[in-house]
Amino acid sequence: MSRKIPVALTIAGSDSGGGAGIQADLKTFAAMGVYGASAITSITAQNTKEVRAIYDLPPDIVAMQIEAVADDIGVDAAKTGMLSNAAIISKVSNVIKRYGFPVVVDPVIVAKSGAKLLKDDAIDVLKKELIPLAKIITPNRMEAETLLGVEIKDLKSAREAAQMLVDIYGCEAAIVKGGHIEGEYSIDIMYYKGLLYEFKSKRIATRNTHGTGCSFSAAIAAGIAKGKSIV
Repeated sequence: MSRKIPVALTIAGSDSGGGAGIQADLKTFAAMGVYGASAITSITAQNTKEVRAIYDLPPDIVAMQIEAVADDIGVDAAKTGMLSNAAIISKVSNVIKRYGFPVVVDPVIVAKSGAKLLKDDAIDVLKKELIPLAKIITPNRMEAETLLGVEIKDLKSAREAAQMLVDIYGCEAAIVKGGHIEGEYSIDIMYYKGLLYEFKSKRIATRNTHGTGCSFSAAIAAGIAKGKSIV
């Protein structure tokens, strides 16, 4: 008997405050009408203001969570969030490669509070092993700058960065989010199959931005799980 409800898997850290990480992802999956499963990479003690502590799970345990879900329930699409260290990234990349489900990579490097969520040596592994497997990656301005080593200060440089991410790292699509690029509108720039797309929305004046990147990538994963195109 075929499944009626699409399954989306989040591979990410746990946020005790419930606003980001797997908690935000599972809420987003539910809101999008897909069944949400999870593989926890790290446990964080955090709230909307700060990350107080981080405890990484053993890479084998992370992999076994993904395998347990894929072997029984199945995975229509997955997303990655906080992966914390090189060993976890390598293990996750190998499992994704083996099962072949589409994955949205949110390259979580630094929390909004400024806490570092990805160790320096892990950035290279992220670039070489995980990003090339991605259907789409969803960096904000600072994350895209870290991945490329260039400054992104306006829409022109955001367009160039989105194309560079695909050309250099081999992911299928890249979207450079516009939340940290100044202007009346927040404009996300996506490069996909040789074309540039712009998604424009009036900027919302709010300080409640904790976990927005997690929810964004989770929503894309849910859409892909339901059979929608990236666009």
